[in-house]
Amino acid sequence: MSLLSSLYSYAAEKLKSLILTILAAGPIPKHVAFIMDGNRRYARSHNIRVPLGHESGFMALRQVLEVCLRLNIRCVSVYAFAIENFKRPEDEIDALMDLAEHRLVELCSHGDLLEQYGVRLNVVGCTSLLPERVQVVIRKAEKMTQDGDKAILNLCMPYASRDEIATAVESAINSVDGDPRPTITEDMIHAHLPSVQAGSPPLDILVRTSGVKRLSDYMLWQCCENTQIHFSSVYWPDYGLWDFLPVLLDYQRKVWCM
Repeated sequence: MSLLSSLYSYAAEKLKSLILTILAAGPIPKHVAFIMDGNRRYARSHNIRVPLGHESGFMALRQVLEVCLRLNIRCVSVYAFAIENFKRPEDEIDALMDLAEHRLVELCSHGDLLEQYGVRLNVVGCTSLLPERVQVVIRKAEKMTQDGDKAILNLCMPYASRDEIATAVESAINSVDGDPRPTITEDMIHAHLPSVQAGSPPLDILVRTSGVKRLSDYMLWQCCENTQIHFSSVYWPDYGLWDFLPVLLDYQRKVWCM
């Protein structure tokens, strides 16, 4: 790296730290969720293979997650793989499973991001649908971070909000087993949502990238009341602090105006 490049990187990091320090002085959301959309279109626009687009998406996740953790955001949830994604081409699914297998433990390893910030990893979704090799890695990664008590990362895969709600309703019914006519309330369903049982606070902000303006069966229950929803035209691999900054400033403005 040249001297000029080193100076530029140093200045950029100092500016980033200053911005995060200023932001942290204001109200900070407790829970932010991301629909990480646009990896495939990013790959096509850069004339690279789709698996490399997903790899770039993982690197973007690391960067955005670090920003959130430096701001002391208590919980980050990311839509990593939808149940519907199993309908994609087999080679793309295999590449995504390889990425999960190779990167999950790396993310949780000694000295890496999650350990550095005391983050507990929860994989939320119907994990029984995943290949056994990925399930093994998930159990290992969750065990490696089980003592994290400063923040939570919910990795939603394979996930669908309707599946989560149905699971919560079934769990709520089972909790009152023996009652022939159980009364199931909203509070009971909420308490039995897997993401809530993982310790997640109420969802403050939901961000979707790539210009698509729909929720795609993600956290429909959690974002139905007070969640601020933001749509960004940026593909997920390109998403970073400068894209997230207006979202945080908008959140702070609305909190101050309440």
